[in-house]
Amino acid sequence: MKLFEGLRANLAILVMVFAVISTAIAVIYTKHSGRVEFVALQKLEQQRDRLDEEWGRLLLEQSTWAGQGRVERQAYVRLNMIVPTANMTVVITP
Repeated sequence: MKLFEGLRANLAILVMVFAVISTAIAVIYTKHSGRVEFVALQKLEQQRDRLDEEWGRLLLEQSTWAGQGRVERQAYVRLNMIVPTANMTVVITP
């Protein structure tokens, strides 16, 4: 009986050592995974910031290209369009 008690005590210690080592490995793996995910998050935030800056520049460029003065100039230069004068305006009444 004493043999089984000693074996049982050794087995319990072995199981506890295995549990402690397994837990330590799980903690290390979890920390590493967290760090990897944090680095990925930082890269994505930097990409978001670059895209936000580009979006702002594109909005500014769009407002420049669509400005009333530029459209009027392009209509005159490219299409030979002019603003009609009062003599050119014809009013049709029913």
